[in-house]
Amino acid sequence: MDSPSQQQRIVVGVSGSLNSLVALQRAGTEARLTGRRLLAVLVWRHCDTDPPPETNRSPLKGTRTAAMRLLKNILNDVFAATHDTVPISGLVISGSAGRTLVQIANRETDLLVIGGRHRSKLSRWRSPVAHYCLTHASCPVLTVPPPPLQLDLEALTRKKRLLGATADDPLHTLHQLPLQRPAYTDTDQ
Repeated sequence: MDSPSQQQRIVVGVSGSLNSLVALQRAGTEARLTGRRLLAVLVWRHCDTDPPPETNRSPLKGTRTAAMRLLKNILNDVFAATHDTVPISGLVISGSAGRTLVQIANRETDLLVIGGRHRSKLSRWRSPVAHYCLTHASCPVLTVPPPPLQLDLEALTRKKRLLGATADDPLHTLHQLPLQRPAYTDTDQ
């Protein structure tokens, strides 16, 4: 039988962004320190990664498979080097990120961990998911601030946009690269 602390959960929202990876690491630390179970949740929307129409593959099955693969890779990348005994499980679910995370972290003893963007003077929260979770969750919510590297990159990107990036600028070139769609296999049909 699980101890009372292992019956308690830490639910963490994962998207693959740098900020969500930092939140996942923090959630892992909290789980290790408190003895709680860690539940990593990746919420996807089927329109995010639909396969190309000419493939005649099921959009929902293909997206779910891609989301499961992404979550597995993220968990391996973040926790492979550690030899923690933290019980970790993953959940891939379709829906609206904020609403879904709040529905999953529905116990008063849960802790919901999310990556939060920094506050700006113009708006209270730049992350609608963080705002939704903070205003609707029935459990404590820990918003993990972005790492300094992310803040520096965002500031550099804003500065480049204001100054008008040139074609030979590496940052401009990076933003011009086409987005790649996930690879789909025959099992996704």
